[in-house]
Amino acid sequence: MSNATLLHCLLAVSLLSGVAHAQLSKNFYKASCPSLETTVWAEMKHAVGQERRMGASLLRLFFHDCFVQGCDGSILLDDGGEKSADPNVNSLRGFDAIDTIKASVEARCPGVVSCADILALAARDGTFLLGGPHWDVLLGRRDSMTANRSLANTDLPLASSSLATLITKFDRQGLSPKDMTVLSGAHTIGMAQCPSFRDRIYNDSNIDASFANRLRKTCPKCGRGSSLASIDTKTAMAFDAAYFQNLIDRRGLFHSDQELFNGGSQDALVRHYSDNPAIFRDDFAKAMMKMGNIKPLTGTAGQIRENCRVVNR
Repeated sequence: MSNATLLHCLLAVSLLSGVAHAQLSKNFYKASCPSLETTVWAEMKHAVGQERRMGASLLRLFFHDCFVQGCDGSILLDDGGEKSADPNVNSLRGFDAIDTIKASVEARCPGVVSCADILALAARDGTFLLGGPHWDVLLGRRDSMTANRSLANTDLPLASSSLATLITKFDRQGLSPKDMTVLSGAHTIGMAQCPSFRDRIYNDSNIDASFANRLRKTCPKCGRGSSLASIDTKTAMAFDAAYFQNLIDRRGLFHSDQELFNGGSQDALVRHYSDNPAIFRDDFAKAMMKMGNIKPLTGTAGQIRENCRVVNR
């Protein structure tokens, strides 16, 4: 291939990538569904009012969607195995809440708004309702027609991941180590089941002894153990920077959390966010916008699902 031909090919790819990104817009539904954001907000206020944990659950659901094939609603599909992948099985929540929001949106704007966009808005509103920052959600995503169990198993970080693995998996999505650390701050809200932190409280050495002993009372060393623990033990269900102080105190619930403050490259940033909550909030909002732009389907790609759980027939 000549240099000129190669240059033309690279330019075409670049232009196509730019078009895909440009098709996401804050005002994408301004004419076709002007009530979208107020509808999602009303439903999220009700959902979080009924159960505060739901705000955290939908934020996690959005994260797990974006890391597999991009932010395309694939995690919402019943078929394809993504829901039953190792990082997701028996732990992801919020599917019913998305169904309820989708039904309300469809009643006002049938066949217009994607499930992927609804999930993006729900994650933002749920975070805000728990005291987190507000950010503009760029819209115009379309829904994938497939899910991918294999990618979910390889691309999603685990609670047992090392710092090197975390950096690699975030880099794979175009996210920097700084993005990784600030987005991990989402663990300031939410709860986790015993199996996800059992190894840490029984086997890790970089853990506060009283913290580990308290968790051992409800999380047995053997057996299934379905008890729940707040990921942020200081201010559960309140979005703040206490998560980072927890890491400094060696009270990170997951092994992967404590890896962010364990003599490695992210220690200084963890201290910075602990000392500067306003900077954390601002950086978190920016990183959420960046994550929300991971490989969206736009234009005529994919579809607008009528039911978020199944592909249109």
